[in-house]
Amino acid sequence: MIKYLGTRSTNDGGVLYVFLINGLQKEIKEHSLKQYPGCYEALPATAKARISANRAWLSKT
Repeated sequence: MIKYLGTRSTNDGGVLYVFLINGLQKEIKEHSLKQYPGCYEALPATAKARISANRAWLSKT
């Protein structure tokens, strides 16, 4: 079971995505979402749009 709980900001300005995975709370960085199957799919559309915008910005630099 994977449930999206929200986001949390880090001290350096990064974003952690907070999930409840099999009853345990996990904070996952954006670049680590691929290591947790099903987490990206559990994100709401607004979070997916933010990740897509970040990736587009990174590809331009």
